Amino acid sequence: MMRDLRLCLISFFIFGHASGQSVITIPPGPVASSGNPLFPGWYADPEAAVFGKEYWIYPTYSAPYGQQIFFDAFSSADLVHWTKHPHILDTQRVLWAQRAMWAPAILEKDHKYYFFFSANDMHAREKGGIGVAVSGQPGGPFSDYLGKPLIDTIVNGAQPIDQFVFKDKDGLYYIIYGGWGHCNIARLKDDLTGLQPFPDGSTFKEITPQGYVEGPLMLCRNDKYYFMWSEGGWGGPDYKVAYAMADSPLGPFKRIGVVLQQDPAVATGAGHHSVIKVPGKDQWYIVYHRRPLGETNANHRVTCIDEMFFDRDGHILPVKITREGVKANVLP
Repeated sequence: MMRDLRLCLISFFIFGHASGQSVITIPPGPVASSGNPLFPGWYADPEAAVFGKEYWIYPTYSAPYGQQIFFDAFSSADLVHWTKHPHILDTQRVLWAQRAMWAPAILEKDHKYYFFFSANDMHAREKGGIGVAVSGQPGGPFSDYLGKPLIDTIVNGAQPIDQFVFKDKDGLYYIIYGGWGHCNIARLKDDLTGLQPFPDGSTFKEITPQGYVEGPLMLCRNDKYYFMWSEGGWGGPDYKVAYAMADSPLGPFKRIGVVLQQDPAVATGAGHHSVIKVPGKDQWYIVYHRRPLGETNANHRVTCIDEMFFDRDGHILPVKITREGVKANVLP
């Protein structure tokens, strides 16, 4: 009963203020866990991060391409109660982007927040690709950093979409991206204004593993690099996440197995994820989208969270998707 009441309040506070630009706070309630989905609305491709003592999620607004022209963000101190930050970036602040903004990635550098995104669903000889926006706050507003795409060419057959960015333990910054079944890795300049060639003179290296479709992510744990990606069709029930491991961010990566997939009793189309590591702990969460049972519209996707565990050999155990989500976890 109390959870149903909280969901009603959430719907009122979110959808009753859909046109507002102010920060919207989801009212707290006597709940033991986050529940899935984490917040109402159709959202996909979530990027998750920890900034200070807050968790942040930056999803795609899941709608037809003509309507998918802005980003919202969500923050939480405990993974249970979430604050919505509407329209942190939209096409009015990125003049070269006309439609289809999706799949954000974010990193903090020198007290600024750099927000990477895909735009325009570009093909050969079309304008679009991967852009960068910047803000002094994780909740924006963000503005176009370069005035043009960071990557706007098709290299190694990889459409410039679905970027993931990270800082390696040696201080180098990388961008990993690619659709159409191909994935590239490149080095970012230290000021994030462009790409920096590898020592051999190349700018892009293809690291596509078997089964790769889109949605790459990389993390480092115990000096091992985990490369994760989505397989299957994003609009279908069999969308899923697989992974590989290597000793270098450049691979080679050999597919190990599936981490995340549908449970016909819970939800379908579970994929395009990100990962949260709790600072100072070997504790991990996977944040992903899935399609509620009975939904057939490809864009009807919701953002969810569940725990992610490793075995003694460092392999990722298959994730059990739940309706309950995760328990509250306040950052240290």
